[in-house]
Amino acid sequence: MRTLHRLVAVMGMALLPSWAMAVELGNAEVGHAFAAKVCADCHDVEPGGEAFSPNPDAPSFQEVADTPGMSPRALAVWLQSSHPTMPDLILSTDEIDNVIAYITSLRTPR
Repeated sequence: MRTLHRLVAVMGMALLPSWAMAVELGNAEVGHAFAAKVCADCHDVEPGGEAFSPNPDAPSFQEVADTPGMSPRALAVWLQSSHPTMPDLILSTDEIDNVIAYITSLRTPR
């Protein structure tokens, strides 16, 4: 019985890395490419936020990433809600996940 418990524990640890990867949200590289194509008309989407957004009312993605309390869930809600100053974009789940992955990758370490 003890051997069975050890076997289950070892198998569980072997599966842990794949489980951890499964909870990662989207692909930041794909999200960056999407943002450069779709969002850059209004937002500065590049890392560092050193350029100004083409639309002065549109925050840079860096500013969004560094907003206190900005979580992947908050970004998902924001991306799925209409805003008066934004075009009414309908993004797929994968597009949302990729953009969120990209924005969260920009966070400045504190």
